[in-house]
Amino acid sequence: MVFFMTEKVTRRTFIKRTLGSLLAIAGTGTGGYYYAREIEPRMLDITRHNIKSADLPAGFNGIKIVQFSDTHIGFQYTMDQLEKLISKINQLQPDLIFFTGDLLDDARHFQEENKMITMLNQLNAPLGKFAVYGNHDHGGYGTDVYKQIIEKSGFTLLLNTAANVELLDGSSLWIAGIDDAMLGKPDLAAAMAKVPKNSFTILLSHAPDKADEAARHPIQLQLSGHSHGGQIQIPFYGPWVTPPFAEKYVEGFYEIGDDKPLMLYVNRGLGTTRLPFRFLSQPELALFTLQ
Repeated sequence: MVFFMTEKVTRRTFIKRTLGSLLAIAGTGTGGYYYAREIEPRMLDITRHNIKSADLPAGFNGIKIVQFSDTHIGFQYTMDQLEKLISKINQLQPDLIFFTGDLLDDARHFQEENKMITMLNQLNAPLGKFAVYGNHDHGGYGTDVYKQIIEKSGFTLLLNTAANVELLDGSSLWIAGIDDAMLGKPDLAAAMAKVPKNSFTILLSHAPDKADEAARHPIQLQLSGHSHGGQIQIPFYGPWVTPPFAEKYVEGFYEIGDDKPLMLYVNRGLGTTRLPFRFLSQPELALFTLQ
C-alpha cells in the first residue's frame, strides 16, 4: 500500500479547444492576458511530497527524488530558465532525478545541443538520473536528437525497459520507463519483464492516462507529466483543455486500483506549448521523499 501526503480526443479537436482557450484568456482583459503570458509562465512552484509505503526497502527511507517535466525549450521556456532550474534542483540535493518527457518543443529548430548537454550534465544525483520520451521528443524528427542529448547528459533513457537502483546494503528498487503514448510505442509488459517479483517499482510515463494499464502490474508509483495541469485553468470549471492521454488524470495525486492501488502523480511541468500562456497552473518542480 502506498500513501501520499500532500472519449479519445482527435488532433483536430485538441487544436480547436486550444484555440478556444486563447479567447478565454483574452476575455479576462489586458491584465489577465499580461499575467498569463508574462508572469505565471516564469513562476516556479516547488512542491514537496512524502511517499509512504510498507513495500519500500528500509535502506531507501529518506531518499529524495526530484521530478521535472515538459520544459518545451524553444517555444517559451528559455535556456536561461533551464540554467536557473538546474541550480534549484541541485540545491534540493536529490538522490534521484527523473525527467518525464518533452525536453524541446521542436527539435528541428533547436541549435544548442552542446550547450544543453553541458548544462544537464551539471545535475547531480548520486543514485542516478533517468528519463523517458514525451511526444515532442519524437515529433519533428527529434527522436535521435533527444536520445543523444539525454544520454550525453548522464541520464539513463528508459525505452520500454527498467533499471535497478541498488544501495550498499543490498536493498534495491526498480525504475521502469515506457515510450510516449501519442507518437511512440509504449510497452508496459516489456518494461516490467526483468523486474523481479515483489520489487518496489516506480514507473516513468510521460502520459498519465497509461496509469489504468499500469495498475494491472506490480507498480507502486507512477510519475507523469504531459498535461501541464491543463496549462490554463478556468475558475469553477477546471482545465480548459487537456491533451490526449492526459484527459483523465490532469494534476496531482491519484490512487488507482482496489487491492494494492497504484499511486499516480501528475506533474504540471515547466514550459508551455501551442499557446504561450499559463493561468492558475504554475510551472512545477516536484520533490518526493520516500518513507
